[in-house]
Amino acid sequence: MNTQNNRRTVLIVDDTPDNITLLSNLLKDKYNTKVATSGATALQIVASSKVDLILLDIMMPDMDGIETCRRLKADPGSSAIPVVFLTAKSQQEDESLGRSAGAVDFLRKPVNPDLLFARVAAHLK
Repeated sequence: MNTQNNRRTVLIVDDTPDNITLLSNLLKDKYNTKVATSGATALQIVASSKVDLILLDIMMPDMDGIETCRRLKADPGSSAIPVVFLTAKSQQEDESLGRSAGAVDFLRKPVNPDLLFARVAAHLK
């Protein structure tokens, strides 16, 4: 049986409470989850605790997901953490910008649960 202590930790970063609730509920049976409602809060969580993967919304006020990802990748302490962008955007240029910032993958909103599980598992290997 999996205990909380040997589970991988996924940080969900989104400024929409409904999205956080949905993702947390989907992931809670397999992963520990932490949540942040801003890029700045995400950076603080990553600096102070162990995170294995980050699900990061692109469109957020103050610091968007692209800038958050750039800062994560610039810090040696967090540069190896895989970042998967969650976005309602579907433009190719957005994906290119995200990959240049260091994201390993993209999931479109609304999130397909099967795809979410597959991508999270793949990037945690």
